[in-house]
Formats: sequence, C-alpha cells, structure tokens
Amino acid sequence: MSDNLQIGLAIAGGVILAAVVAHGAWSSRRNAPRQASADDASSGLSGQEPTLGESQMETQPPSARRPAMDPLIDVIATIALDASNTVLTGEAALAAMPTTRRVGSKLFTIEGYNLDTLAWEIPTAGRRYGAFQSGVQLANRSGALNEIEYSEFVQKTQGFADAINATPEFPEMLEEVVRARELDQFASAHDAQLGFTIRARSASWSPGFVQQSAMRLGFVSGGIAGRMVLPASTEGGAPVLVLSFDPQAALAEDPAQSAIREIVLHLDVAQVDQAENPFERMRAIATSLAQTMDGVVTDDHGQRLTDETMDIIGKELAALYDTLASRDLAAGSMLARRLFS
Repeated sequence: MSDNLQIGLAIAGGVILAAVVAHGAWSSRRNAPRQASADDASSGLSGQEPTLGESQMETQPPSARRPAMDPLIDVIATIALDASNTVLTGEAALAAMPTTRRVGSKLFTIEGYNLDTLAWEIPTAGRRYGAFQSGVQLANRSGALNEIEYSEFVQKTQGFADAINATPEFPEMLEEVVRARELDQFASAHDAQLGFTIRARSASWSPGFVQQSAMRLGFVSGGIAGRMVLPASTEGGAPVLVLSFDPQAALAEDPAQSAIREIVLHLDVAQVDQAENPFERMRAIATSLAQTMDGVVTDDHGQRLTDETMDIIGKELAALYDTLASRDLAAGSMLARRLFS
C-alpha cells in the first residue's frame, strides 16, 4: 500500500470519526433537558435553577376570624351559661376548650358570643362572652357525618359545657345524620377537579426551565418541591391554579440534569371564586405553556384536548357554578371551601 493511500485513508477515517463524535454531541444536546435561559431580562431570572425568596412563596394569609358556623353545613348545639354566672372570660373559655378541633374527619368548632362586638367568634383572651355554641361539619370530602362522629361531637361539647358550668342543647341525631347524607350526596355529585397535562413533544425539560416558564405567567413557588401556584387576586383566597411536576426531579442533587416530560395544571373548581375566571385562565395558560415549551395539552389518559372539548368543559362548568350558587355554596365562598375540603 502506497504512502499516499495510507495518508488518504487516515484522513478519511479521521473525518468519519469526527462526524460520529459531532453527531453524538448533537444528539446529546438534543436529548438533554431544556434549561432556563440565562438572559431572560423580562423575568429577571438567571440561567441557574430558580430559587424563590419568602416574598415569592405561596402564601395563604389567615382570615382575621373564621366566619360563624352556618346551619347549611354544620350541626350546631347551643351552650347556655348558668343563670348565676352570665359572663365568662376568654381565658376561662380557652382553658376549657377540647385539645383537638376534629371529630373524626370533620371540623369541630366552639364559638363564643362577644358581649362587646355582639358577634360570634373563636374565644380569645381578654374578651367577655355571654353564650357559646359548638358545631361539627355535616360533610366534607371524607364523607358524611355518621352516628359515631355525632356521639363524639356530643361528648366534646358536653365536656366543654361541664367545665364552664353551662348547659348544652343538641339537635336530634338521626335528623342531622340524614341531613349530612343528603349534603354529602349533593357535594359528591357536584365536586369537580380538572387536570390538564402538558407533555413534551421531543426534548425534556429541567425543573428550572419549567419554573421559569411558569413564573412568566404569574406562578410562584408552592412551598413544596414540584409545586407552583397561581395566587388569587384577593388576600386569603385559594390558589387559582396549581402546577405540579415530579418532586424527585426538583429535589435531585443536580436539578439541571433532571428530565421532566410532563407537567400538570390543576383546578379545584369549588375552591376558587368564579370571578377569577379560573377555567379560562387555565385554558390560556395550558396553551401558552405548550407553545413556549414545545409540548401538547392532553387529559390524564394522554388524549389530546381539542378546542371543541375545551368549549364543552367550559359550558359544563358554567352550569356547575350556577348550581352551587343556587344552594348558597358559590365556588370560592367560605362555605364551599369548607365543604369541598
């Protein structure tokens, strides 16, 4: 074999090797998770995996006071003070309170009638009360109040009443249990939780890329790995939407190398005020994320969601909102949030 031929073959081999190496590098880049951009001036984010300060964390400010119990969704027992002692201090009431605010899976509450504000409230030190009432929720997402839970409600209330020398009066158990079942049936038939999945078409996403894309649309950290929320416009309101992805990817030692192939948008219909336009925003956000992240919007079975399907969902939700409002359980109201919890 001549020297020129050997040199030619060596050069050809080198070209082929270089091509293989280049193709491998190109494939590696193509299949690597997409990263957050380093020069996103609009969001002020760097190329690093985004980290959020306390000011950006999901916050759910507590209300100044929980609204009074409502006979629509609560069993309510009156607790009358002894005639010889018609005023009780907040300190005395707090000392007699049960150690838990649960009866089975249901919320249990004691409220006092404030003699200064003439309103029912959770007992507070430094205030004076002329009467009390206790209540337990008739139903929640765990089911209807049953006879055993009702008996526990009676015991807790009686214990509080004995401690403050008061006399409780309870509604008839069987009637309340029947009412609980009816409310539970209504709630079960009108409890809607929607989920849209955005799936990657080709390249996967890093947690930072997902977070950056979501933050551009108003999402903030949900305080839990793999969770972001779109805050309500009113203080103390439930998040309008929740965006979730694999928490293990978010907690990985090197999140930039974690591969995420799908994220989920979630709407808890009864928890969010209709005035927030939650479904319309969910639909628009899903479409926007799919476009910017090179994904496709599907249901939880992987079926693509068309505009026609979205329109049908929107009409069904409009009817659901009307039904809830007709029962004084408007979506996003405190009663609806308690019932659908």
